[in-house]
Formats: sequence, C-alpha cells, structure tokens
Amino acid sequence: MAQARGSTELRDYIILGGGPAGLQTAYYLARNGHSYVLLDRASEVGSFFHTYPRHRMLISINKVHTGTSDPELKLRWDWNSLLSDEFTPLVSDVSREYFPPAQALLAHLEQFRSQHGIQVEFDAEAQRISRADDGFTVETADGRRWTGRRLVVATGTPQEYTPDIPGIELCERYGTMSTDRADFENQRVLIIGKGNSAFETADHLVPAAASIHLASPHPLRMAWRTHFVGDLRAVNNNFLDTYQLKSQNAVIDGEIMEIRPRGDGFSVDIKYARAGGEIETLAYDRIIVCAGFCFDPSPFDESCRPALTECGRWPLQSSAWESTNVPGMFFAGSLMQQRDYKRYMSAFIHGFRYNIAALAEHFETAFHGQTWPRQQLTYSARGVAAGLLQQINRSSSLWQQPGFLTTVVQLDDVEQTAWLLKEASMDYASERFLTSGTALALTLEYGPHDDTDPFRAHRVHREDVDNAQQSKFSHPVVRRFENGEFVDEHHVIEDLAAEWVEPEHIDPLVTYLKRCVKTTSQTRLKTSNGVSGDAEGTAKSPSANAAAEANSA
Repeated sequence: MAQARGSTELRDYIILGGGPAGLQTAYYLARNGHSYVLLDRASEVGSFFHTYPRHRMLISINKVHTGTSDPELKLRWDWNSLLSDEFTPLVSDVSREYFPPAQALLAHLEQFRSQHGIQVEFDAEAQRISRADDGFTVETADGRRWTGRRLVVATGTPQEYTPDIPGIELCERYGTMSTDRADFENQRVLIIGKGNSAFETADHLVPAAASIHLASPHPLRMAWRTHFVGDLRAVNNNFLDTYQLKSQNAVIDGEIMEIRPRGDGFSVDIKYARAGGEIETLAYDRIIVCAGFCFDPSPFDESCRPALTECGRWPLQSSAWESTNVPGMFFAGSLMQQRDYKRYMSAFIHGFRYNIAALAEHFETAFHGQTWPRQQLTYSARGVAAGLLQQINRSSSLWQQPGFLTTVVQLDDVEQTAWLLKEASMDYASERFLTSGTALALTLEYGPHDDTDPFRAHRVHREDVDNAQQSKFSHPVVRRFENGEFVDEHHVIEDLAAEWVEPEHIDPLVTYLKRCVKTTSQTRLKTSNGVSGDAEGTAKSPSANAAAEANSA
C-alpha cells in the first residue's frame, strides 16, 4: 500500500489528470498491458466539471434514440461517452437528456473508472515535474513522487485565459461569477468573449440585466455555418434575438482598449472593428471575462518545460501529439487541439477520444514492438471498395473527426495485396503510411465553405456524380498517393441519411478504384505462394470476405 502512495518504481507511463482524457488514456494502457500511474489533483475524477460549464448544461449531445442498435454507429451521435471494446458504460446509462447535465458526465466518468478498474492516485497535485535520461519524475506538494519512462499530460486547460487588456484585473471571471440572477437586476453588464461560455452567461442574465453587451475583436462564428462545434451553438444563441430585435442588448466587434474604475462601475474604451477607427467609452456596472481557457505550464521545471504556441495557450506538438522540444512528453485530451485549432474536434470528448486511441497505437508501434493494426482486403477494385464502404457507413471516428482522421489502404501491385489500416490523423498518416507505393486515404469531410446561406445550399443531383466534390454536407473523400505524392481524389456524392449504399455511391467509387488497383489485367499476378486470382481479385482472408459481404449487403 505504501508503494501505491508514491514510489521511485519506474513505470512505463505517468498520466497527469483524472478527467475524460486521463481515464481514456489509462484504459488503453491497461488494456495493452503497460504499467502506469494516473495522478489527479482532486479527490474524484472529472473535477473540472464540478465548476464548468458554469450554468451546468452540457452542449455535447447525447442522442439516445438513433434508429440503430449498432454500438459503433451509435457513437456518431454520442458526444460524451468514453471508448471501450465493450461499448460500456455510456452516458445514456445515467441520462436520457439530449443535452445532459454536467453531473451526468461526472457520473459516467466514475462508472468508467470503476467498471474498467482504472487506478487513480487522488489528491496528487503536481508541484514539480522534471526529466532525466531515464524518464520523468513528478513530485507533489506532500512529498510523494513517481517516475515513468514517458509522460502523458491530460490536464486539459484548467486556467481561464486572461486577455492582455489594461484593467482586466478589475473584472469578474466566468468560473467564479454569481449565477444568482438577482445579483444582476437592472445592471449594465459587459461580457468579454463571444464563445459558448459568453453566450451561455448572457442568456442566463437576459431576464435580469438592464443591458448586456458581448465584445471581442473577432466576428461571431456560428457552428451551423462553420461545422465547428466550438463555435456558437444554437442552444446558446437566444441572445442574438434580443440584439437584432433591439431589446437593449448588443454584440460588438471591437478591441477593448482599457478598463477603468468609475464610481461603483467601470468605463470601458472600445475601438470598433468596422467603424473607421472610432473609439467609444461605454459605462458598465459589471464586467465578466468569458475568454476561454489555457494550459498551465507552471509545474514543469527547466528540464522539461514544453514549448508553447505564440499566444501561450497550448503546448506545441508533433503529429504524434509529442512535445516538439521534450522527447517522451505526450499530450492527451483537449490539449490535442493545438494540431487542429478551431478546425476539427480535438478540443472535445467526441474528438479527442479517437485521437487517444490513435495515440495508444503510436505507443505500441514506437515503444513496444507492435505493428499498426490492419486488416487484409480482397485485392481488387470491388474488394477495396468493400473495405472502404464498411468504414464509410459504420466508422464513428471518421464521422466525429471529419477531415482530421483517416483510414489508409496500402496497395502492393507486385504482391497483389491490399491492407486497410486503423485510423490515424492525416498528418501522422502522411509521415508514416503514405510515403511509399500506392496508398489511399479515406476521410469524411464537409464540402467547400463559402458565405452563402447554408440553409439555401444547392444539393448535387444524384445523377451528377461527376460533380460530387461540390457536395456541401459530410461525404466520403478518397485520395490517392504515389510514393508520398498526392495524385488525385474521388468524392462520393453526399447522402441525406448519410448512408452510402446506392449505385450512385458505389459504382463511381469502383470505377475510380480500377485506376488505383493494378490487377492481373495490368500486372502479372504472383503465384509463388500458391494463390491465384482473376482481374477482380480473390479473397485472401476471412476479413476480406466479411468486407465483400458488407458491400453486397
């Protein structure tokens, strides 16, 4: 028991943070048989969600009724549950709400920890983290210490970001502001920020405040336009009506130049973004900072302080989510968003849970002598199409990380083999899986983004498959690479139900793949292993047969 309270035993991994990312990482490390210690500063898992979101409703969906019983497919519309081979537990076990309360996520995290036997060292806040030749050492305030060959930082973004504004220290913070509307009655309120936390706060205060202004330098981005779930969500945008319908509220694009005390309130100088450089001084009774969150680098000493982005909010990372300047230090969870900031879903559970699955596979290949998981497909245009269609119509990872995660098919026309590889990030795949021979990269992606009304977008006619690249909604894209160089791409036309099973989806894909898969009509089939085939190939494994059956179904 004493050893579990801290020791110099060298483990394979130290994980910092007992939230969703730390638990997900620990699950994969334990499943793969590696020693680890998971440290958390609080007395229970997921402590961040005791405070955030401040008004206690998650905006990550929990769609219980999906019309399918396939657990993999259901994860496309479950944005909160952690991954496991058993597909259990799920957030739907504790809440049936579409937008569940924060307490439901806390209950899920504890169920996940308990059910999968994940060991956590609680009340272990890292005070000093150092690195030596044999790995990392983490010391806590009470003198406990642990060592590990590699460090996985899954602490998330525990600090609220503070914009560089003179007088910002005078403001209230999102995490500690009062949620009692009576405290804001008949007051003029300025909220700094235009993200979901800012609008969540504004919506809450509309019945009480005399006026509410939201201000930041950048224009508002709507999630239903950008397809980025971190942009303003419809569930938080009721406030926009009160602005556009002139109910004493406003959304301001402008730079806050200075905040000064003024009697019982404040004077704020704001330089409007599109008003010829005009600066106006406005008066407020309360100012609340809702500017997002950032990484806390303070526990890392000089031996392993990670390099940060220019703004200082995120640690810089390689395609394997490894620190660019500290070998052996990896990042998991919302910190992974540095690789795809505000473009994909790595800041959120439904994105980073798949990133962590890929990170676990990187550990296996980089440090534990394993090969990247793969399955063999029938070496033919239709055989490869079958494998791709199975991914297109079932994969939750490609769906939840559109354009960021990819499934690669490696083709060998000499050996007449086709291998479908488990999902990886596109950057990672480009460095490792697309560098030699012929390879295909499958992604699900949204179409081109422009300034047209997304609710008036034109759909591509199903008989116009030659223009499938104009599909606006999420649809499959297959790109071909030769020795690492991009050659061409094929878009599968979008489908309203996201079910790519019709001839207009399959036939053009097979036609395209016939140019990629060099079968016996183009290359002599090797028969030294006793296997022969025709121009459409021969199934060589049960997994290939299964893929073919999925295609015919």
